[in-house]
Amino acid sequence: MSAPASLSRDAAELAAVQPLRPVDRSRWRGLVLPAVAIALWALLSWLDVVNSALLVSPQKVLATAADQVVSGRLWRALRASLAREATGFLIGTASGLVLGALLGLWPLFNRIVGPSFSTFKQISLFAWIPLISVWFGLGDVAKVVFLSLAALVPVVVNTCDGIRTVPPALLEVARVYGFTRWQTLTQVVLPAALPAIFTGVYLALIYSWLATIGAEYLLVAGKGIGNTLIEGSEHFQMDLVIFGMFVIGLVGWLMNASARALERRLARWTGRA
Repeated sequence: MSAPASLSRDAAELAAVQPLRPVDRSRWRGLVLPAVAIALWALLSWLDVVNSALLVSPQKVLATAADQVVSGRLWRALRASLAREATGFLIGTASGLVLGALLGLWPLFNRIVGPSFSTFKQISLFAWIPLISVWFGLGDVAKVVFLSLAALVPVVVNTCDGIRTVPPALLEVARVYGFTRWQTLTQVVLPAALPAIFTGVYLALIYSWLATIGAEYLLVAGKGIGNTLIEGSEHFQMDLVIFGMFVIGLVGWLMNASARALERRLARWTGRA
């Protein structure tokens, strides 16, 4: 047998034993648009076809980013914003879980409170700012109250809907097996409602982060990423404004990715994946 034929046969046997894994290129497709946008941005800046004061170069934004990191101003701003976000998220989520569970489990409570809550959730979040600023001032307390409201509504809605849409067949099985109310709640209702509850918590995390920037921008200035944007706008430093926007987007992306990873782990734990 000739050498080429032998090599072909060996290659075929190797391919049969170790099939090639397809390369997943889809995960990189999301980077195409940002890469094109940054390249176009750099080209327009280099050609100087736009007022350089309005559209600063990527190099200047990178220099500002390095200065913010080295001086520690970025970490101080992030620490202040994330502390507000975490406090408002926890208060709003805890309150939302309790209220949503009461609405879902207690029909009389739902008939009394449900219509008022349906009206409450129709009010735009930013419409609360004048009232909050009068009641709680313009400091951190007012901002945390604002963030708590942002987190409250999605948790209440999804928790209530998740509980009320538990399949009747599951409740019937629990009744046939003689489950107590506590066993039905903990072993049937809550596991079945868990995906909807997690969706509400996930939305609350994202909404409270978005509300953090809104609160820092609309209420009195203080430490935070929102203040970084205000400082850049007031001093006409577009590099600082663009840097702040990148940080806001990056933190939001990290929160979204972390929540998705936690959701997948939770799904495996509950046997849904």
